[in-house]
Amino acid sequence: MAATIKDIAKKVGVNPSTVSRVINGTAAISEETKKKITEAMKELDYHPNIQARSLVNGNTFTIGLVMDAGNSDAYANTFFIQSVTAIEEVSQRLGYNLLIANHTEAETGNAVKNLVLEHKIDGIILPVSGITQDLVGLLRANHFPFVVMGEPDESYTGHNWVDMDNEEGGCLAVRHLLQNGYRHPVLFVENKGTLFEQKRTFGFKRELRENGITPMKDDLIECGAGQTQIADKTKELLKKCPQADSIICPNNIVAYHVLQELKRNQIRVPEQMGIITFDNYPLAEYLDPPLSVVDIDTYLLGERAASTLFDMIKQPEGKEEAALIKTSIIARKSTKKR
Repeated sequence: MAATIKDIAKKVGVNPSTVSRVINGTAAISEETKKKITEAMKELDYHPNIQARSLVNGNTFTIGLVMDAGNSDAYANTFFIQSVTAIEEVSQRLGYNLLIANHTEAETGNAVKNLVLEHKIDGIILPVSGITQDLVGLLRANHFPFVVMGEPDESYTGHNWVDMDNEEGGCLAVRHLLQNGYRHPVLFVENKGTLFEQKRTFGFKRELRENGITPMKDDLIECGAGQTQIADKTKELLKKCPQADSIICPNNIVAYHVLQELKRNQIRVPEQMGIITFDNYPLAEYLDPPLSVVDIDTYLLGERAASTLFDMIKQPEGKEEAALIKTSIIARKSTKKR
């Protein structure tokens, strides 16, 4: 016979109402009591009845996450593997399900609009690329909790977003290279138009200036994402900017193709050219030489986004806050010039 709330209460020595409040998160309960109740639920294999909870609270106990589900690469990148895993784990811990909506539909507002107006979810996490004025207007008009993953541009007036501190990451990359004996870093970006790469560029230039180095036009290279284009831009760098002695890459894939092109041109890493890349996953530590990285904790990013959303669900009138997740350096052989 399935365990009930009364069984949990009897085992822990509390009132059934206390167990109910812990399950629903509707009142402040001491961490010690929460822990005892949670352990008792696991021991007795208790599973809350979501439909019953929904009838009592008027909640669906489901949150939404908008992604580009039509893009097969979306399920192989760092964002999906780490950020979505974190979002799902936070949701499960709080007794919620996670529903993924298609980004291509969300661009017209249809996917999110249906989820919101049909009361299928209690809150939603949106990628910054999916934000439109109409969509934000819909969510705010319905007082619907939502969090943006990624820092929006100046046209967005809200503060309910989380992102990595990309400007700090640009600074840290330059600082690490200079501390290891390099004197002329170059920054590769895939797309100058994206806000996060503009933030990295700003940090890159700021750190150079603070170290008495004037940034030059050739120090910023838009390399694209394709293998041929990355290789061509690397060759172009070697010809046009022979004084360059280190490269900051936007991700592992770009770093891999840059490294291969340097090897084809018999440029030794790290002796003649240092390489550092954003993101540790999935290749950096396995390349030859292993790559130093600006570590971006995308698991923490997803965890923070989910926690922020659940805070908004519990306190709809609470203050909106923007959050930047700190970056850090993982030093490996690719930047050990000295």
